[in-house]
Amino acid sequence: MLLPTTTKEVRAFGWQQLDVILISGDTYIDSPFTGVAVIGKLLLKQGFRVGIIAQPDINSDKDISRLGEPSLFWGISSGAVDSMVSNYTALKKRRKTDDYTPSGLNNRRPDRAVIAYSNLVRRYFKKTCPIVLGGIEASLRRICHYDFWSDSIRRSILFDAKADYLIYGMGESAVVELANALKNRDSSSIYKIRGLCYISNTSLAQNSYITLPPYQVVVQDRLKFIESFHLFYKNNDPLTAKGLIQEHDSRCLIHNPPQFYPNTQEMDNIAALKFEREVHPYYEKLGKVKALDTIQFSISTHRGCYGECNFCSIAIHEGRCVRWRSEASIINEVKEMTLHPNFKGIISDIGGPTANMYGFECQKKLKSGACLDRRCIFPTVCKNLKPDHSKLINLLKKIREIKGVRRLFVASGIRCDLIFSDQKYGDKYIEEVTLNHVSGQLKVAPEHIKAHILELMGKSDSSYLLKFKKIFDTLSLKSNKKQFLTYYLMAAHPGCTFDDMIELKKFVHDKLKITPEQIQIFTPTPSSYSTLMYYTEICPFTEKKLFVEKGVAGKDRQKGVILKKGVKLANRREEFLKKDWDTEQK
Repeated sequence: MLLPTTTKEVRAFGWQQLDVILISGDTYIDSPFTGVAVIGKLLLKQGFRVGIIAQPDINSDKDISRLGEPSLFWGISSGAVDSMVSNYTALKKRRKTDDYTPSGLNNRRPDRAVIAYSNLVRRYFKKTCPIVLGGIEASLRRICHYDFWSDSIRRSILFDAKADYLIYGMGESAVVELANALKNRDSSSIYKIRGLCYISNTSLAQNSYITLPPYQVVVQDRLKFIESFHLFYKNNDPLTAKGLIQEHDSRCLIHNPPQFYPNTQEMDNIAALKFEREVHPYYEKLGKVKALDTIQFSISTHRGCYGECNFCSIAIHEGRCVRWRSEASIINEVKEMTLHPNFKGIISDIGGPTANMYGFECQKKLKSGACLDRRCIFPTVCKNLKPDHSKLINLLKKIREIKGVRRLFVASGIRCDLIFSDQKYGDKYIEEVTLNHVSGQLKVAPEHIKAHILELMGKSDSSYLLKFKKIFDTLSLKSNKKQFLTYYLMAAHPGCTFDDMIELKKFVHDKLKITPEQIQIFTPTPSSYSTLMYYTEICPFTEKKLFVEKGVAGKDRQKGVILKKGVKLANRREEFLKKDWDTEQK
């Protein structure tokens, strides 16, 4: 069943007015990978009347007024990606395409979509019900944050959007609690909801909360900005986190502690919501949506990540604790998937933020919360984690045996250090994936090979990668399979110099035996440690000065060393540096 997105569909449900209208920067794909679809179906199951407006025109009322005014709240999200990341490259060039927009043209998602949509609602519904922000863009911009595209410290997005509430993280429990509180007109309970932020004129009522350095201070003092981020980051585990307060001029951001993580049964219940795995017909007629090819027949087995790469925001948004669905829930989803009229027997991906984190977690963390003085797998895998790939191996084997499934691919990235820390099942997992679950290429993410850069990234050394490659290549050759590894590599991360990229080039040429055709340039996204390094040009863990490449030409040179255009010049440093990269890119 699809959620209504037109007045006619609302009437078909027998409804006169909606309780909740969800607005998204993505087109409406009814999929468990689409945030507004999940939230909408969850609220519907709880008895609320929900509609969706996807990618509304921000220059008129033709879309935003289509479903009328909700009785409880407007829920606003930029979609699956921060709108500025979706709209611009790391070199701040406008992207021409958008996989979540019909026809693929990047012409429907506004910059700073959460703010734009909130303003749109206020423009046409003057004294309306509360506006609630959610999704990745709101979640990662919930406190004072560095914004790469304006090169400035911005206030919490709650202030700039002039919204009433912000739900951060995955949001399922918090949004149901909020909807019930608004329905029951229980305003006092709203301010106690975990995972919720709001604006207050005073901080006196929150004496147990931690006070962050104020916005007006962190704008002027980079060390205070680092202090603020440390406090923010360390208070994200629901078992140990305290609430936060941050002054924004004359008012305060109140940041409640995070929601408790869902257990396996709760995750199974969310996965059991019925999804059509299709683009809503209202938007389908506008053109093909490329993202559907990726997510239509993919399966999410778990969420969260204890990898905590410094350039990644998953730990802040989904959490440092990995939670997983039951085997029965996943198998049932596969069986239902085989009944879909467009299913051809191929499951394009099974996994989560990292493919091989399913089924095991640190028992100490589950009982007492994440450690504040060390990370789970950096610089080495903690002895308390005890990686165990047996559940994942058994799951993959069982899915392969389901009638109607011809191929099951692992397209999510794999952590090699976890595999080799599992002495009992690690090799068996490599064999299972290599022989049965590679679509032609398998993703691994070394990012870099220089020790000082890997330390800044929070990544393990390259020895695990080379060991994995040797086994993968040997198994592929013996089984006569033409398949290879795809490597995620990164240029211009804070601390990375041109000479470091030359060393990386030599490594991929001599050790990996490849000349990559693509490499990503580090993009400073809100609320990551690497972004903190980029802005402050200081290592936040040592407070030592860092080299940070901020020039467009310099970033492009670092990227060019790895690509084909840099092969001949990589070892002739001075000649390479003199190339007119800006002209060449134009």
